[in-house]
Amino acid sequence: MRTTTTDKIKVLQKNVDNLRNICILAHVDHGKTTLADSLIASNGIISNRMAGKLRYMDSREDEQKRGITMKSSAIALHYTKEVENEFLVNLIDSPGHVDFSSEVSTAVRLCDGAVVVVDVVEGVCPQTKAVLKQAWLEKLIPILVLNKVDRLISELRYTPLEAHLHLRGLLEQINAVTGSLFSAEVFEKSAQSSSQTETKTKDGNVVYDWSSGLDDTDDSELYFAPEKGNVVFASATDGWGFQIQHFAKMFAAKLGIKDAVLRKTLWGDYYVNTKTKKIMKGAQAKAKKPLFVQFILENLWSLYDTVLTRRDPEKCEKIIASLNIKVSARDSRNAKSEPKSYLHSICSQWLPLADAVLSSVCVHIPSPNKLTEERVEGLMCGATKSFQSLPAQSQVLKQDFLKCDSTSNVSIILVSKMVAVDTKVLPENKQRPLTLEELQRRREAARLRHAERATGDDAKPGEPPQANVSDNVKPAAVTDILPPSDEKPEKEQHFVAFARVFSGTLKAGQELYVLGPKHDPSAALIALDENDNDLAKLVESSSHISKANVSCVYLWMGRELENVEEAPAGSIVGISGLEDHVLNSATLCNTIACPPFNALSLDSAPIIRVAVEPKLLSEMGSLMEGLKLLNQADPCVQVLVQETGEHVIVAAGEVHLQRCLDDLRMRFAKIDIDASEPIVPFRETVIPRPKVDMMNELIGTQEKNLMQKWEKESGDGGNTTDTNGKKSASNKETSIVMQTPKKQATLAIRAIPLPPDVTKLLERNAEVIRVLQQMESEVKELLLQRRRRLESTGSSTGGDDVAETASNNETSATASQNDDDVNEDDVITKIRAQLKVKDATLEALRKLKSDLETTFAAAGRRKWLGVVDRIWSFGPRGNGPNILVTSLSEYRRPSIWTCVDADGTGICGTYREFDQSVVSGFQLATLAGPLCEEPLHGVCFAVEEWTNHLSVGLTSQTINGDTEADLSPLDGGTEPQGRSVTFAEESNTTEDRKENRADRHFYGPMSGQLISTAKECCRRAFQAQPQRLMAAMYTCDVQATAEVLGKVYAVLGRREGRVLSEDLRDGTSSFNIVATLPVAESFGFAEEIRKRTSGLASPQLVFSHWEIIASDPFWVPTTEEEIQHFGEKADFENQATKYMNAVRRRKGLFVEEKTVEHAEKQRTLGRNK
Repeated sequence: MRTTTTDKIKVLQKNVDNLRNICILAHVDHGKTTLADSLIASNGIISNRMAGKLRYMDSREDEQKRGITMKSSAIALHYTKEVENEFLVNLIDSPGHVDFSSEVSTAVRLCDGAVVVVDVVEGVCPQTKAVLKQAWLEKLIPILVLNKVDRLISELRYTPLEAHLHLRGLLEQINAVTGSLFSAEVFEKSAQSSSQTETKTKDGNVVYDWSSGLDDTDDSELYFAPEKGNVVFASATDGWGFQIQHFAKMFAAKLGIKDAVLRKTLWGDYYVNTKTKKIMKGAQAKAKKPLFVQFILENLWSLYDTVLTRRDPEKCEKIIASLNIKVSARDSRNAKSEPKSYLHSICSQWLPLADAVLSSVCVHIPSPNKLTEERVEGLMCGATKSFQSLPAQSQVLKQDFLKCDSTSNVSIILVSKMVAVDTKVLPENKQRPLTLEELQRRREAARLRHAERATGDDAKPGEPPQANVSDNVKPAAVTDILPPSDEKPEKEQHFVAFARVFSGTLKAGQELYVLGPKHDPSAALIALDENDNDLAKLVESSSHISKANVSCVYLWMGRELENVEEAPAGSIVGISGLEDHVLNSATLCNTIACPPFNALSLDSAPIIRVAVEPKLLSEMGSLMEGLKLLNQADPCVQVLVQETGEHVIVAAGEVHLQRCLDDLRMRFAKIDIDASEPIVPFRETVIPRPKVDMMNELIGTQEKNLMQKWEKESGDGGNTTDTNGKKSASNKETSIVMQTPKKQATLAIRAIPLPPDVTKLLERNAEVIRVLQQMESEVKELLLQRRRRLESTGSSTGGDDVAETASNNETSATASQNDDDVNEDDVITKIRAQLKVKDATLEALRKLKSDLETTFAAAGRRKWLGVVDRIWSFGPRGNGPNILVTSLSEYRRPSIWTCVDADGTGICGTYREFDQSVVSGFQLATLAGPLCEEPLHGVCFAVEEWTNHLSVGLTSQTINGDTEADLSPLDGGTEPQGRSVTFAEESNTTEDRKENRADRHFYGPMSGQLISTAKECCRRAFQAQPQRLMAAMYTCDVQATAEVLGKVYAVLGRREGRVLSEDLRDGTSSFNIVATLPVAESFGFAEEIRKRTSGLASPQLVFSHWEIIASDPFWVPTTEEEIQHFGEKADFENQATKYMNAVRRRKGLFVEEKTVEHAEKQRTLGRNK
């Protein structure tokens, strides 16, 4: 029977000091949902006997079938720690499967603490590390639950001493993970503040003392320690759990030792000296039993041995009497037939799991009004924006976060996700209990129907039946007997926002502003001033602000929802009425000065795609509506419409994809759909020219003779240009030279493979590179504005296509000197302030530049000399792992690191006309490569020549020539003679238009033609190098016993997997296998490996990296040895070719393959003679 009512929860919500918001985090199958069942059973919502079997928080049918949690769900629990000390715990159960890690992100954002569950047998698994990292990034206070201790007794057959050593080792492993996260953060802060000290050795080398940051940082409350009370030993299936404090109180009176002393010594290398009756240290050295073994584990082992092994009823009765507990007669009768149930009944009363976990939560997890300033600033600002850059009205809201006051006038609510629920589940649509009058009316109606039947039975044959008694009853009275029911709603799915109130009180009917993720409070406040403080006009014109009315406020109760009138600060609630305003997440506030909450960090990005279409074309509208609802209901799924018109679903993994398709069929679209085969992304790259062929023989003799012959004929020694514009006789990489269609410009570009370490570095820093590109765009815009100011004063910066006269140059120089002499440092500061860039982000960019220089130097000091300062752009999309560099000796464009360098050098150089056209062509080329239109990865494109022939018979300029380098217009100097290079294509004054009327016809087309030429030149330069395909790779973690180890290897081998490591877990016969597996080969892998091993092995797949497929997709046997080994037609399967042709075929591209039109045996038309 439920012990807590909704009214009681409403009262407890108002006491924010006794409110706790927690989530349960763990690896899959480590016992999260079973633990949640035990906590729920303490409130009487479910039976203690059904805890662990019912899986109350798993409300979906597929969750029950698969036995895993797929979505986060919340419930409010009442816990009484002392007589007058009542707490309300908002518990969120989150998934452990890696495919649903986005649900974990939405859960941790709403909580103040986390209960981390670890299986003591399986130990620290990959997802355990992931959830510890997520809790650390969100600044949550964790509590550790070492679950399934019973497996040490029943499965591994450990002795109490062996179990103690195993638990100590496991705790050290978990603390090592936490310590690594702590150290990484301290080192990062130390690097940013430059607090590390440097010393010089005798050899003159500089040594940095990175440990100085660790010495100054307090880590006393960082680690898990049983003596602190933040570790719970438990067995959720058997219903027991305890802290050290529980046994300390129990044995303090018996041993006559203080409770505080026992709390410190029960865990550790301590033992009791029986002679002196004192606690001594050094149990292991003196071969003594530690206190934890003697007083705790031996008692547990004895109980399990009595109940499960010996099944001795007399001793069981003695144990029950000594523990002063009562066991039901039913359990006592079935002690021998159902020993597990009997054990559960004893343990759940002796060491109740809910008391151990919830008491630790109430003591160690902070209340919502104890948020730290660091976490508040992290919520209000993104990773690249600083808190100080927010407007003053926004910074004031920080105090509302910290106070968490329900009486505050400012209401701040975070919506982490939208949950789709059946409309019938909503409280307002549930069938309400009948009142006393309705029961009387139903009783009267039943009596009348009974009288009618009796009258019909008593009528004599041949006589007309008597009038029914019910004829005297008015029809209205009969219809009034049934309870009134509302009309059936049009939508069967209703969206409820999963939210937390950070400040103020949320009430039904309240109007709030819905602030999107891209809402900028500074721009909104400026726009408000321009609109004469007309908020309605601002909301109507803004695409990131809308106004919503809160229809209902719900209390999450697992599978059910309870209607409440209001929710005070600190509460986790459901909100109705936002489905037309919120897609996935949003910020609700009654002021537009509130910044949007920082974006959620997703541990696994969606990578697997399928194209969907309805079986009946007439149901396309239903499919599109269903895809819209699916995109809103799942925070991780992505719904796209490709250029081909296909509707594509992007999911995080195979299990996630299957759930999305089932939801689309059964819940949202409710139609039959056809799904394509999973679409896996690939990448394209180039590699250094191989030195051996497919037969592992040196490629040299014939090719060397051909090269020598070509060198003699060409006369230039075969020299080619490297990234520094220098010649290299040993370099076979040739440049590709192309001209625009009207021969107005010439480009020479060469493709070079980037060192692998550089590619990884660019991938890791994609976010800060995006900020870098934004700052460079601002520099370009600033120079453009200054040019326009010069043009408005009657001077020209010389953007014409013909050379300027001397008088014009003198005028330009005078205007440049008399202009408001912009200080370079002021310009950079202005750009940084405009983009609200954090100092930490600037430091990260400086570190990125330094790391790039170091990595390039390690890859080849001569080949990559100075390449970092000559980076032109990153691609694709401005932050990818490909770079465009300039090898033009005379094109001094401002460095891309202009706003990052702290040496005060300012803006040196100038942007040339059509600079952005070359960058755009590079971006398009890296977005779709020539192999199968997949993005490029790890390629450097060096521009070695760029010549503009702007007007036939007038003039031309070659950047690669011997002209002097142009000076920056911000340097305050005179403009150079000849053609200026600062945004000449933007010249739009009346005089310029008149003078350039003859050349105006290719100002527009010239830009587009240069983009196309740059793109095609990059593609051909790419094709001139050895091309390779890159496959997305999973890291596969498998735990298997020695008996099935060979079967696991066989499955991995068939699917192109590669085993990286194989470790035997200490004290067990199980192995931890770490392997890599192509994503393209992973479909059905988990199911196959479970079938082959009879369920004894279960893999965990996590996206890891991109790996080059060794085989050349265009390779065919040419040498005599290759033809002899592989056959003339190369009958073996080329993996790269198979993948490339599959992608090209799917995209409708040309596939070069031989097909047999008539696969029949040749017939002889003539008669055999």
